[in-house]
Amino acid sequence: MASVVELTYYPIKGCAGTSAREAPLTPAGLAHDRGFMVVGEEGVGRTQRRDPGLALIQPTVSTDGSRLTLHAPEFETLELRVDTTAARRKVDLFGTVHQGIDQGDTAAEWFTEVLGVPSRLVRVPPEHDRVTDGRTPGTSAYADSCALHVLSRATLDLLNRRLAERGVPPLPMNRFRPNIVVDGWDEPHTEDRAHRIRIGDTELGYAKLAVRCAVTMVEQETGAKAGPEPLRTLADYRRATEGGVAYGTKYAVLRTGTLSVGDTVDVISWGDSEL
Repeated sequence: MASVVELTYYPIKGCAGTSAREAPLTPAGLAHDRGFMVVGEEGVGRTQRRDPGLALIQPTVSTDGSRLTLHAPEFETLELRVDTTAARRKVDLFGTVHQGIDQGDTAAEWFTEVLGVPSRLVRVPPEHDRVTDGRTPGTSAYADSCALHVLSRATLDLLNRRLAERGVPPLPMNRFRPNIVVDGWDEPHTEDRAHRIRIGDTELGYAKLAVRCAVTMVEQETGAKAGPEPLRTLADYRRATEGGVAYGTKYAVLRTGTLSVGDTVDVISWGDSEL
């Protein structure tokens, strides 16, 4: 029987995640997931692709979303009251323009000091109406694309076996930054074919495979790039038709509710893998 064994949300895009035993599921994914984003002076979103030091920043958001606390090694902790009413500004997420609410100069100074480049912090506005792509359309805040990223332990186990054949140490699950980790699927990449899923009182619809980038080469504990793995090994058996490598699956939210570690994962409908 398959079940949820890990739940993680990432309050600030690119920064460290927060593990949870239970989390509300909203139309945009786990509550508070990627609700904030660090941007440069021109409003372009920062990610670990160019700023791997984001991995060392640990944000904590209050249950009601009104307070944000920022931690980083060797820097003073910063506590902020989240601003949802200030003027909106344009932000750029992979070439698509969205709106953001700037969180003020104090936050900007903190991120600039920690990352060593001019930065500001923005929050997704309450009226954010992004529509995500894939077989099942949905919405998300500042995630790369869809609301949820699902990965199974069997899938990671297969990769680590292939890495071991090359003499490469195993990788932890957090290298891939999933929201939901499933155990109990014996066959690796079962998530490719699980096209409609019921977990607790929620339902998810398959959107697309997760095409991976250089972020998978960043050690989340150190913020250091450690390539060429895992992309080199994944290229041997997980090449996506549109280019790159696919690892894990993106889902849209069909029915909101509450997710908990230990929830049974029931596949309502199956489909062929797009790989």
